[in-house]
Amino acid sequence: MNSRKIVPFMFLLVTILLTTANLALGKEVISNSADWRDVYSVILYGNLGGGTPRFLTGTPHGPILLYELPKNADGIEIYTSAEKPYYIGYEALMRSKGFENIEEVILDSANLELARRLPNINNFIIIDDVYGYNALAAAPYAAKANYYVLFANRRNIDDIQTFLSTKNVGKIIIYGQTDREVRNGLAQYNPEILNSETGSRFENNMMIVDKYAEIGNIKQAILTNGEFIETSMMTGNEPVLFIGKNNVPPEIKSYIQKKGVEIGVLIGNELIGTATDIRRDVGISVFVKFARGSRIPGGTINPVEDLDRFPMPRYQLSLSIVSISYNRATGQLEVTYRNNVDLASYFRTTITVKDSNGETLVVDGDEDVIFIDGGETKTVVYSKIGSVEAQKLTSDLSAEIYTIYGESKTSLENVIRGTFPIEMIDIADDAEIEIRDLAYDKNRGRFIITIENTGEADAYVNVELVELWVNEEYVTVSSDSTTKIQVGKSAEIPVSIRLEQEDLESSRNAEITVRAIYGERMHALIKVKTKKFNLRILTLAIQEYAMIGGAIALLVLLLLLFFKRKKKRRCPRCRESNDKDAHTCRKCGHNLRHH
Repeated sequence: MNSRKIVPFMFLLVTILLTTANLALGKEVISNSADWRDVYSVILYGNLGGGTPRFLTGTPHGPILLYELPKNADGIEIYTSAEKPYYIGYEALMRSKGFENIEEVILDSANLELARRLPNINNFIIIDDVYGYNALAAAPYAAKANYYVLFANRRNIDDIQTFLSTKNVGKIIIYGQTDREVRNGLAQYNPEILNSETGSRFENNMMIVDKYAEIGNIKQAILTNGEFIETSMMTGNEPVLFIGKNNVPPEIKSYIQKKGVEIGVLIGNELIGTATDIRRDVGISVFVKFARGSRIPGGTINPVEDLDRFPMPRYQLSLSIVSISYNRATGQLEVTYRNNVDLASYFRTTITVKDSNGETLVVDGDEDVIFIDGGETKTVVYSKIGSVEAQKLTSDLSAEIYTIYGESKTSLENVIRGTFPIEMIDIADDAEIEIRDLAYDKNRGRFIITIENTGEADAYVNVELVELWVNEEYVTVSSDSTTKIQVGKSAEIPVSIRLEQEDLESSRNAEITVRAIYGERMHALIKVKTKKFNLRILTLAIQEYAMIGGAIALLVLLLLLFFKRKKKRRCPRCRESNDKDAHTCRKCGHNLRHH
């Protein structure tokens, strides 16, 4: 233990790029854009088109980049964003510094426009640009196998189809989660689908690395978490493996061992902790690439610079521990978690309960991964503490928490680690419910779950539908809010999610699992009940009958009003409406008996 503490990173062979000049001839391809999609597209275009790709990371970076460009390059192509350029007049700047043979192209949509400039590329990988990390995972295989990556979604699929109609399309891979309209629009090309049923980016990452292994060597892999672009990630010389920010999913460790990866090249030093875990648990060598030689002349010794890195879209998950209580009335430990962002997460916890002397009384935790919806607070109970002798359960207990969480069941890459005091409470919970029915309202795009309160206390209920098959992926969704149900009453709780006809017809949705989380306390729902139902759809016919019935009722009402008005007698002199039996007009006094 002491030697590890003194030299925790002796295994890391630190490398620094000392590239102060590039003497190789060739075409230089430069991205001048603040949009990561443009930067990505230019780098891939350069790699596929035989150029050396570079990119600006900001306006001050413009002049700095010139110090590493060779004056004798075979040509310089600048691709400048029409909407988000970093440097206005970059071509003029380069010419003022003595560079020649420069072409600056202003692009509205770099991804598709650069695809048109690669006439010999007929294989394509399709991804949704919402998921930037998918673009990074696909890049090495794309560069190695001569595929161009197209960003496609429901808004631009028509443009993608028009472009592909001009090409002699070879192979198409749809990678990761994409809109239904994209898959339907590209079905004519019989694409290969690479997307796990859970939507896990780690599982998808392993799929694309398997593809890479068919044509290249994977004994060395780049390690990253998909939050930035660095040019070496996209050369195709080695695949990219995601290792997570704070925790390495066990699937990745197992994959590294199984596939015989021997060397990991870590880009940046932010992930040294997780790289350390990989080296210790798996036994591979890890190199760290975190800096480069200074490009600005001056002095005999120049300081190193950070690598040129471009940030990618980040999906920041945040889970926290709200409270930990030992409920003496139930003999259970209650841990309340809060999802601090509007993104659903999954988590698993290990809890070590200790007394005031630091002695471990019990270790408990989650057997299965637990779902928590965006913005939700959820209380989970742990029962092993009930086996501890009562005299040891004093008011000085503490809990050591180790919680891993992430965007899917197999993407638990974030960690909560800490020691928390345990509060003592005495609160019984007599709430009881029964899950009576489930139906899908296709017209409104929601499930209706009927819950009956069968207990002796009012109950608060939240409902989850577990692993629905939606858009080629399993998802878990919860009710829009927590519902209070009084004793002896029932409530219909809606769960909003739009299912298309293909989802409804899928055999994977033939049976729906309902999970009700309930209790007497609104913010501490400590009971769980699960029940399965065959999918029942509130058909359009039923809804139409309801609409027809409403229309008939309205018609009857109008007829009644009409005949009621017909019973009136209108005065021929002043046109005033009078009762049918009136003898004289109430307005002008005209005699009505003779009319």
